Amino acid sequence: MRPTDLRFPFPVRDANASSGTDGLGDLPEWDLTDLYPAPDAPELKRDLDWLEAECASFASDYENKLADLDADAFLTCIQRNEKISTVSGRIMSYAGLRYYQLTTDADRAKALSDLQEKVTVYSTPLVFFSLELNRLEDDVLDGHFARNAELARYKPAFDRLRAMKPYQLSDELEKFLHDLGVVGDAWERLFDETIAWLTFEVDGEELNIEGTLNLLTEQDRSKREAAAHELAKVLGENVKTFARVHNTQAKEKEILDRWRGMETPQTGRHLSNDVEPEVVEALRNAVVKAYPRLSHRYYELKRKWLGLDTLEVWDRNAPLPMEDTRIVDWTEATRTVMDAYNAFDPRMGELAQPFFEKGWIDAAVKPGKAPGAFAHPTVVDVHPYVMLNYLGKPRDVMTLAHELGHGVHQVLAADQGEMLSSTPLTLAETASVFGEMLTFRKMLDAAPDNATRKVLLAGKVEDMINTVVRQIAFYDFECKLHEARRAGELTPDDINALWMSVQAESLGPAFTFMDGYETFWAYIPHFVHSPFYVYAYAFGDGLVNALYANYQDTPEGFEEKYFDMLKAGGSKHHSELLKPFGLDATDPAFWDKGLSMIEGFIDELEALEE
Repeated sequence: MRPTDLRFPFPVRDANASSGTDGLGDLPEWDLTDLYPAPDAPELKRDLDWLEAECASFASDYENKLADLDADAFLTCIQRNEKISTVSGRIMSYAGLRYYQLTTDADRAKALSDLQEKVTVYSTPLVFFSLELNRLEDDVLDGHFARNAELARYKPAFDRLRAMKPYQLSDELEKFLHDLGVVGDAWERLFDETIAWLTFEVDGEELNIEGTLNLLTEQDRSKREAAAHELAKVLGENVKTFARVHNTQAKEKEILDRWRGMETPQTGRHLSNDVEPEVVEALRNAVVKAYPRLSHRYYELKRKWLGLDTLEVWDRNAPLPMEDTRIVDWTEATRTVMDAYNAFDPRMGELAQPFFEKGWIDAAVKPGKAPGAFAHPTVVDVHPYVMLNYLGKPRDVMTLAHELGHGVHQVLAADQGEMLSSTPLTLAETASVFGEMLTFRKMLDAAPDNATRKVLLAGKVEDMINTVVRQIAFYDFECKLHEARRAGELTPDDINALWMSVQAESLGPAFTFMDGYETFWAYIPHFVHSPFYVYAYAFGDGLVNALYANYQDTPEGFEEKYFDMLKAGGSKHHSELLKPFGLDATDPAFWDKGLSMIEGFIDELEALEE
């Protein structure tokens, strides 16, 4: 995502953290001083003053004049615009990251809101830029690119921007929508703050949502059941608030899409991802068709392992009976991931090392901290920051590998500059999922016996199901939600019914569903922050599975091609990035190739049973 977008990416995992950090070692915390020394730092005021003046100056210099610029002047214009993005991105990255460290702090929430409003006001004069740029004829831009090679480097960014040309409104309306954006952000903050304030009581212990979700991965089934019922109780008590947020956000999107003439609710996401609708549809159809071969089949195996007649929802992420329940401390987790990264290529380890040494990771679970995990790129002249909620479970180690992959990708892509470094969401998951795969393969190769191998394989299959099957089910839920909202207001019961329709289909006949599970849509942040984000996880997993198969088949020269792909950032379309590997995401068989890797792991699990 762009640095100025406060809708930070959230993790695919939804049950990977808890309260307390005993026995985990010295967990790192963010050092945000690389952005600004303090909330009242003179450097922050300096940048705000510069931003206000430069936005006004930029508008004065270029509004209604873009068509008159020659190639060299046009390049200067683009570079000035890019600098504005960098400074505003730095400001909002600092405010946003500081807020996510403690979302319940009123001062941090106010600082975030105040800075967002200032940046919005200052940047309103710039709305003309994309609108006027899209009014230029293709031959004008092509001529500029032909005459200035440095300017031509920005062509992919212009191509993505001009893809919005058919959906562009009048200058006056675009400025109005720009100013109104802070109101939509307020609904997102309402969701975040409501989630952060929720408390759950399980076996006499008061927990936040991360702590409660973590209990769903406990070995003790009674604890898992108690946590699930408490989640259902508290979410049910607050479901009207969550339904109001979803109704408002979906209606706002419907209005914007209608005015812009977008064909479907998903059109905007596909455009921002630079991916064709038919490619996403092929992915979705391939995964849904594979439900019986993947999730249905795996969960039937798990039902037998757990010795149950049917699985309940609190068994979905349960550890296997033979699984090691020991805690993985931070030192071991770091060593495991770094060994895997270094084994692939020492350059990968060198890129990852500063995250552990320089305060680029915030790992501990704390009251008021944002749930889940993410890697935020900030701006190209600083560095990314990784947030975790680390509790020492094996899945937490994989989350570290995942988010560190994002961080490495963001560091490599930074040389592209602000306009070209940001990778579409479909490709943004490439390095993260690949980092997970490297870590998993390293652990699997070191497995001392079949029992350990079985546990590792089962854990990986569950992660892949959560990444592919669960996210496509989420995508279908969103498609149904936005389509239904177009017909009118949705009650909580309406939304609950949509949720259950995709859950039963994706999880399969091994499951029964407790009363209250129908509200579990309410805590998923993607639906509020980034509509239709979720298919990017399945896209990324399928892409990485195909890439990894390519790595296994023809390892020679793979590392260089892989690094080139990450360094490209958002400067190339997915078809260009995959071409050196002989892969094509527009080929429906491409997705079957990725899904076959999951199926192969399940085959091996079944063979271990014999």
